[in-house]
Amino acid sequence: MALMITDECINCDVCEPECPNGAISQGDETYVIDPALCTECVGHYETSQCVEVCPVDCIIKDPSHEESEDELRAKYERITGEG
Repeated sequence: MALMITDECINCDVCEPECPNGAISQGDETYVIDPALCTECVGHYETSQCVEVCPVDCIIKDPSHEESEDELRAKYERITGEG
């Protein structure tokens, strides 16, 4: 699954620089995650870095973008050109 940021986001700016795929950006009211770029850090790290640094735990799995680990790895390979 791709991740999403809930409306509990406090715009603290710590998640955006942690994303290795550039999937996080400032939205109208809170930060947002582009599901086309989010691999939950598969291919980069063992855990999702944005989730690790979020002080309010507002980053969750996006139920409208379910993906298996294999699908996330394939997306990582497409994005990075590796594989």
